[in-house]
Parts: sequence; C-alpha cells; structure tokens
Amino acid sequence: MPPKPRPPRWYMIPVRVLLVTFIGTLIAFAVSLLLGIVGTVAVSALRHVHPNMTAAYRDIALPAAVVAGSIIFVLVLTMEIRHYRQSKALAAIERVS
Repeated sequence: MPPKPRPPRWYMIPVRVLLVTFIGTLIAFAVSLLLGIVGTVAVSALRHVHPNMTAAYRDIALPAAVVAGSIIFVLVLTMEIRHYRQSKALAAIERVS
C-alpha cells in the first residue's frame, strides 16, 4: 500500500518565496555588478579617464538586481500558490477515491 499523502502546508510558502527571491536577487546583483565593472573599466580605458566604480554599482547593478528580484518574487509566488492549490486538489481527490 502506497504511503498516504500529507496535506499541503501553506505556512511554508512565504519561507520558500523569500528564500528563492533572496538567492535570485543576489545572483542577479553579482552578475550585473561584474558586467558593470567590466563595462566601466572598458569605457574608461577607451576614454582615457579614471573608472568610476560607484556608477557600476549605483547605476547598473542595483537597478538590475531590484528589477530581477521583483520579477523573481512575482513568479515564485505565483508558482508556489499554484503548487499549493494543486496539492490541495490532489489530496481531496485521494480522500474521495
């Protein structure tokens, strides 16, 4: 006899959403900061000026991370809610059959 499925747990949804959003935002920030630094150094070398690293952080990496984090938050929240509803529906079907 297969094990009985446990009911879905709604209280874990915010934890998973915040964890995935935090990790995704950190990755997006790191990648955009790296690209911003490389771009800033390349442009400053072409123009023969001192590179402004605060521009790479403030004007490139931070806005990109905020946008990516917002998109990740909405998508993960949507997926978690759908998963919860599907689990709830499957649990109800298992109870009936």
